[in-house]
Amino acid sequence: MSQTISFHYDVPGDDFTRAGEASGSVKKALKQVGLAPDIIRNVAIAMYEGEINMVIHAGGGQIDVDIDPDAVRMVLKDQGPGIKDISLAMQEGWSTAPDDVRSLGFGAGMGLPNMKKYTDEMEIESTVGVGTTVTMTVFTHPREEAVS
Repeated sequence: MSQTISFHYDVPGDDFTRAGEASGSVKKALKQVGLAPDIIRNVAIAMYEGEINMVIHAGGGQIDVDIDPDAVRMVLKDQGPGIKDISLAMQEGWSTAPDDVRSLGFGAGMGLPNMKKYTDEMEIESTVGVGTTVTMTVFTHPREEAVS
């Protein structure tokens, strides 16, 4: 692959039947370009967790994905309520998901921690009452060690 392949997805809110469509589509594209299975798995998990967060907490959002020879970059943006305390939200098991969502098996408080775990870089920008943007990168090959 010598060029950048880009995708845009609109993630509908409160629709668990469609949650995962974007990550499934990207997973298929990554297989088609021949990326390693571990890279594909990491991207699919991180992106799926982000999609679910958009459905549960933000009423939907948008995802832009760029696949190039060096990395897969995902930008997830919503106009939801925002994250009041990002460091608290990053703690495993912490969740603001309502009981009806938890009864479906979602909202266990592992979304953001898993997004961080399965990516090489992750940045969260959030403003309460405005929305959240999460930028994640998974490199397609091992990074060179920094030379001291």
